[in-house]
Amino acid sequence: MAFITVSMFLNFLGFTIILPVIPFLVARYVAADQVGLFVGIIIAAYALCQFIAAPALGALSDRYGRRPILLVSLLGTVGGYVIFGIGGALWVLFLGRIIDGMTGGNVSTMYAYVADISEPRDRGRLYGRLGAAGGFGFVVGPAVGGLAAQVSLSAPLFLAAGVTLLNVCWGLVALPESLPPAARSRRLDWRHLNPLGALSIVVRTAALRILFLSAFLFFVAGTSMQATISVFLRDVLAFGPAGVGAVLFVVGVMDIVTQGYLTGRLLLRVGERTLATIGLAINALGFLLIASVALVPSAALLVIAVVVFTLGDGLFQPSASSMISNTAGHAIQGRIQGASQGMQSVARVVGPLIGAGLYTVGTGVPYVAGAVLIVVAGTVLLSARTRRLESARA
Repeated sequence: MAFITVSMFLNFLGFTIILPVIPFLVARYVAADQVGLFVGIIIAAYALCQFIAAPALGALSDRYGRRPILLVSLLGTVGGYVIFGIGGALWVLFLGRIIDGMTGGNVSTMYAYVADISEPRDRGRLYGRLGAAGGFGFVVGPAVGGLAAQVSLSAPLFLAAGVTLLNVCWGLVALPESLPPAARSRRLDWRHLNPLGALSIVVRTAALRILFLSAFLFFVAGTSMQATISVFLRDVLAFGPAGVGAVLFVVGVMDIVTQGYLTGRLLLRVGERTLATIGLAINALGFLLIASVALVPSAALLVIAVVVFTLGDGLFQPSASSMISNTAGHAIQGRIQGASQGMQSVARVVGPLIGAGLYTVGTGVPYVAGAVLIVVAGTVLLSARTRRLESARA
């Protein structure tokens, strides 16, 4: 369990450790006004590869065992880091992230491993531990990337590669196989490789369609911001990698405080729907405040904008997840959660591409567009009538 937890931490750390340095690495190979575009495309390519690979890696682990798939995936991540760190051309950066994305979609295998080694009554607690490890990696990654970049722009990538390689060596020695040969699939079912298959149940349920559409618009806006914020900070406030890492670290810490403490208390007082709507309103305001930094470059205004944005983000996400879970019956919880992850993966592909394209129009345009998407998401959420939700629960 310790190995799986550390691997989950490294998975999410790897996703965020490059954010403080990626605009500076890309700037070596493209014109200054094209940096934001290509940063967004690279981030979208990584997310797309993860989305495609996740069900395949899970199915392969059912057939050949968890241990080899996990170790091979981690080795692929090491290779992706090293290639991206070496660079030398724009296509090399793409290659590094594609390799990392295709082998980094191993979260499904980690969850399957935990299911193999645990009793059903313990799985919720252990999955919570994995979620906490991933969240911690998401917070620590930008700070580590910003600090390591003081040595060189490639240092965060080589650092992540070295730590992940050590983790592989640990796994070779300490990680047993959790799935005995008798329990493995006899053949690969290619239907299980379809990453969009889990979304079919959402399409057939009216209440879920509304909730998923609202959440999808929210995640598209959020991932658009994630893909462009490091370039924005470099262009508008002349931040270096350390400054970008510090801002993203504040975002992560604020998100943990909001989701881990504040939201739980407010949900009991105001309810899911009201808190989700309030969260969207605050989030839209945060987007507009970030956009205003393009007009009035100010670090103080940026801090206020980041706090407001992250507060809204932290209020909406748990509330929306609770609404989706409560709308679905117990018998389909697994498929609904899988569909939710698939929806978020699609948003991680679409959002960066939209943000990158809009950034070429103007530095503040992606955030104005993000505010518009959030307003639409709120309108969609309010259109979900209570009687539809009650009918779906019944």
